[in-house]
Amino acid sequence: MQPYFMPYIGYWQLMATVDMYLVYDDVNYIKGGWVSRNNILLNGQKHMFTITLNGASPNKLFNEITIKDDFKKFSRLIESAYRKAPYYVEISALLEKIYQYEDKSLGIFMLNSFQVVLDYLEIDTKLVLSSTVTKDNKLRGKDKVKHICHLLGADTYYNAIGGRELYDKEDFKADGIDLHFLQTDLVPYTQSTNKFVSGLSIIDVLMYNGKEDTKKLLNEYTLL
Repeated sequence: MQPYFMPYIGYWQLMATVDMYLVYDDVNYIKGGWVSRNNILLNGQKHMFTITLNGASPNKLFNEITIKDDFKKFSRLIESAYRKAPYYVEISALLEKIYQYEDKSLGIFMLNSFQVVLDYLEIDTKLVLSSTVTKDNKLRGKDKVKHICHLLGADTYYNAIGGRELYDKEDFKADGIDLHFLQTDLVPYTQSTNKFVSGLSIIDVLMYNGKEDTKKLLNEYTLL
């Protein structure tokens, strides 16, 4: 999957479910996507945040783009949104560790942010940058995915539910790969609002659930 900054829980469910998770850092950046933005809960409403990047362009690979943000404004936003949340102090320290990471290359920075959160949640999935895998970069789409699976010795491939429009189970099976799609169940949890707001950044999940309850929510999905 392409790297995103603190994405929604479905992305983390994929990471937590597999043995190895490949972070695509040598494919083209997606303009207008969710790479550098997501939603949090601010004053009881969904609020979009965006972190600033250097050189973001669909003509560049992820690993040709860097993080520009100093996270000072972002940190103040998070404080304003979550200072009364039960796990604010604990998760703020976690986020600070992410902000301070020295390597600002987009793919590497994002991978480290994943690692910090996975370590906190005691999940031992191996994270790999796709740029470190010697492969045929002329391949595209499903052919590239199957190629990488074979290179890494994978007999099973998990994809997000949106992948059902792109990949066919029988096609993968013919190449010796079992294909499954993960459908996230957005289970409500207690927030600072009477009506549950779903699909927010993992930041919201962590702020209101901490380690143990977040780990439980990671198991709320269906494999298809």
